[in-house]
Amino acid sequence: MSHKEVPRAGLVRAARSGKITNAEGAAALGLSVRQFRRLKRAYERRGVAGLQHGNRGRPSARRLGQEVRGQIVQLLTTTYAGFNDHHATEKLREVEGLEVSRETVRRLRQSARLPAQRRRRPPRHRIRRERQPRAGAMVLIDGSQHRWLEDRHERFTLHGAVDDATGQILALIVRPHEDLHGYVELLHRVLQRHGVPLALYGDRFGALVRTDPHWSLEEQLAGRQTPTHFGQMLEDLGIGYIAATSPQAKGRIERLWGVLQDRLVAELRLNGVATLEGARARLPDFIADYNRRFARAPAAQDAAWRKAPRDLDHILACRYRRTVARDNTVSIPHRWIQLPPRQRGRSWQGLQVEARELLDGRLRVIWNQQVIAEQAATQPGFTLVPRSSASLQRPVAFKAPPRPRPVPGPRTRTPSAPGRRTKSGQRWRRFTYGAARHPGGT
Repeated sequence: MSHKEVPRAGLVRAARSGKITNAEGAAALGLSVRQFRRLKRAYERRGVAGLQHGNRGRPSARRLGQEVRGQIVQLLTTTYAGFNDHHATEKLREVEGLEVSRETVRRLRQSARLPAQRRRRPPRHRIRRERQPRAGAMVLIDGSQHRWLEDRHERFTLHGAVDDATGQILALIVRPHEDLHGYVELLHRVLQRHGVPLALYGDRFGALVRTDPHWSLEEQLAGRQTPTHFGQMLEDLGIGYIAATSPQAKGRIERLWGVLQDRLVAELRLNGVATLEGARARLPDFIADYNRRFARAPAAQDAAWRKAPRDLDHILACRYRRTVARDNTVSIPHRWIQLPPRQRGRSWQGLQVEARELLDGRLRVIWNQQVIAEQAATQPGFTLVPRSSASLQRPVAFKAPPRPRPVPGPRTRTPSAPGRRTKSGQRWRRFTYGAARHPGGT
């Protein structure tokens, strides 16, 4: 008997013996008097079994047929193998036309002894950070390296941006590795499609924030470290940056990677994608479908997005302070640009200028807030990296092996020439190692 049916036997016996009335027994069970009388008659005919529900032990009228159950199990082991229960339920409804619930799919998967796609772990106690009320108030950014195409391609990295207020995916960028170029391209796409947010929330990746303890004299006088190239871009755009101290602090985008490593991998496999170009082409449709299913409305209607500046390409660039050489050239590691003559044929030699390398590979030289020279990208497939000896892979020059040093011979003790005498008349001799020195020399 169920927990609800257990008190019925005692109350029915008490009513039959006259200890309580039918109205009192019905009130105790939350039934009508007429229904309580039916329970008394059923008890008289069948005993305690008459108090149980009549449909107990009977199959449900809404139970799936054996043919449909077999079809679902076959799809879970072939076409939708590796899909989680929720994702597989959506595909069964939208693609196969089978109106089933997630719980039904879970029970069928368990009956077929198919393992769960993701292990369910007991949650840890954490303090929840409330979402920002306005869209564009905070954007979470991160990169995740994973086998997004499984064994069809090597591992690569997805750079992603998520709006904190709505949970909407703003952009996804495919890159071979997590690097500065990926984050700048991600920021460029967010600014173009949505606008300028108030703040970014990310981790302490070296291309985003300074992690070294070195302070130059200029930085000590200024009271702060010079930001990275990415930090300088954010300062020009008026965007704050919040560096998380743990993965749990930016848990919303970490949970997004868990969803993408489950759903996106399965979708790419379902569509037969095996190249990076195919993955890039598939991402817009996946983002639209994800936002349609999981994005939520913000708490406040007025958005915090600001209009992107017109010179966006000029801002999203690496900056270098340089001194013009005698031949009127400006150089950065592995690259240089020739400056045109100034007015009346004067030279630029010795002037302090700023060189900016843009996201598309162009190199600009700026003096007095004016662009005085520009150079196109020198190679196809340009990658924006900080131009320093520590960040670039330079070719190693040939280095000859050291010559063997001669073995020194035994040291000889050679007396020096007679020198001056002491006051007592004793001859003063001076012994040196090696060749004899000039008489009287020191």
